Amino acid sequence: MLTRIITGVVGIALAAFIIQTGGALFSAFALVLSLVAWLEYVRAFAHKGIRGAFVLGALGLVLLWGCAWLGNAEETMAVTTGIVLLILLESVLLHGRFSFEDAAVSVAGVLYFGYPFAHMVLLRFAGEGQTLMTPLGAFDFGCAMIWVMFIGTWASDTFAYFVGSAIGSHKLCPTISPNKTVEGFLGSLVGTTASVAGLGVFFGLPVLEMAGLGLALSVLATLGDLVESVAKRYTGIKDSGNIIPGHGGVWDRFDSVLFTAPAVYYFAVLVLMND
Repeated sequence: MLTRIITGVVGIALAAFIIQTGGALFSAFALVLSLVAWLEYVRAFAHKGIRGAFVLGALGLVLLWGCAWLGNAEETMAVTTGIVLLILLESVLLHGRFSFEDAAVSVAGVLYFGYPFAHMVLLRFAGEGQTLMTPLGAFDFGCAMIWVMFIGTWASDTFAYFVGSAIGSHKLCPTISPNKTVEGFLGSLVGTTASVAGLGVFFGLPVLEMAGLGLALSVLATLGDLVESVAKRYTGIKDSGNIIPGHGGVWDRFDSVLFTAPAVYYFAVLVLMND
């Protein structure tokens, strides 16, 4: 537990520095996270005898990240089409060594990690030139929304854990994640909604809309966690890796963010930036 706490504190401090710095540092960090998560994914499915297209997948992740950096939707579509077709073509060129199942799992992984981490980069650069005044000073709009995304996701996990540990008795998805409870999920709904609404007050954003975002983030964070749980049960692994002492792998730590990052981006673009 001590290792987990120390790692968590160091991780939050590092995340705060990277988020506040933004720019190339934040984007590069997002790319590294996506590549490490992809490696963990490929290793996980190797336990089932499924061979991931590691090199092509990594290339796809780099190109999707580059498209997010440039902010060009047409290039994103071109990259997605090209990488999907190339991975599928690999099942033809390497027939007997690389099956269609290998290709399908690889395509799923590239899209699963590539798009959410690309959305994280897009979110950090959203509303360039727009600042939000807070009691702690001015925040770039994109920086503020990254904090909303991370704090909302962390709040969902934290409230679910503590409420579930204290009063949880009804299993939410016992065949997928035995430790999750209905009570913990309800605690997450209330706690995350209140937390994100509080961030709305802090950043001077519309509180009612932010509360709605908090409610959505609670649901999405839970679903993101359950998706990884399904994958881990299928592949027979406990943790995706051990790169983060006491916390497992990057996939373990960012499974919920994979679902919440795109949601916050589109909320920012469609709701906040249209006001």
